[in-house]
Amino acid sequence: MTIAACGQPVHQTAEKPTVKIGYLPITHAGPLYLDAHVYGGQFEDYQIEMVKFNSWPDLMDALNTGRIDGASVLIQLAMKAVEKGIDLKAVALGHKDGNVLISSQEIDHARELKGETFAIPHKFSTHNLLLYETLKKEGLTYKDVNVVEMPPAEMPAGLAAGQISGFVVAEPFGALAVKLDKGHVLHHSDDIWPNSYCCVLILRNDFIQNHQQATQSMVTQYVKSGEIANQKGEELYASYDQFMNVEKEVLDLSLEWISFDGLRIEKPEYEKLRDLVIEMGLMENPPEYEEFVDNTFIDKAM
Repeated sequence: MTIAACGQPVHQTAEKPTVKIGYLPITHAGPLYLDAHVYGGQFEDYQIEMVKFNSWPDLMDALNTGRIDGASVLIQLAMKAVEKGIDLKAVALGHKDGNVLISSQEIDHARELKGETFAIPHKFSTHNLLLYETLKKEGLTYKDVNVVEMPPAEMPAGLAAGQISGFVVAEPFGALAVKLDKGHVLHHSDDIWPNSYCCVLILRNDFIQNHQQATQSMVTQYVKSGEIANQKGEELYASYDQFMNVEKEVLDLSLEWISFDGLRIEKPEYEKLRDLVIEMGLMENPPEYEEFVDNTFIDKAM
């Protein structure tokens, strides 16, 4: 089976808009990689230009200032931007599940993290919330652990060197630590918080309002690419080769933990996330579901 039947790739024309999509080279952006790799980003109503960033702050600065039109990004970072007055809309999930809490080989249980140093990618991340929920389930407080922010690519090496005792972050870095035999999985995200939301597809609302048809076509194609990505076939692996530098056996393990189907953002799950960021004191007034989530396009696509 090939992915060619899932879209309408065409040559570039002057009339159709270009949507600039920011990303970090992580496993969670699989459907976008497929769109850009298989078709070269060229579609009947729009074209995609993938814009690589090396950090979430740099990506969010570009998104908030309008230098890019959208992004695959941590949902909490987008929520914080909306809280500050940036007009962004979440139009689809990036993936489902696929986050893991990794620890050193010496730690067998999450309660043993007390007094240890544990790394997260950003305080505004589902990874931080997953750590918080894990500690709470173990009868520990967030302050019982020395939580540090660390660039994702440095986490496996930090674990191997003993700088940190564990980490939780977007893939493929958890899988890399496991394959290097430097760490093991303490918990999968669905053990701690089933249906927790992590990366989402965000678009600036000005792009949506100015390009309704292109937005609809893009989300429809994105959903189709998610279905293809969920099959974990050759096209997906080829697209990862274009956008990420990761060994196949690491990607194999990473993809075992993640799914790309059912990418609609549902209210109950979002409300739990919203309540949790308030409970942790990360935001005072995170956006309500109706303010932040726009399911108009994915509902027509599914």
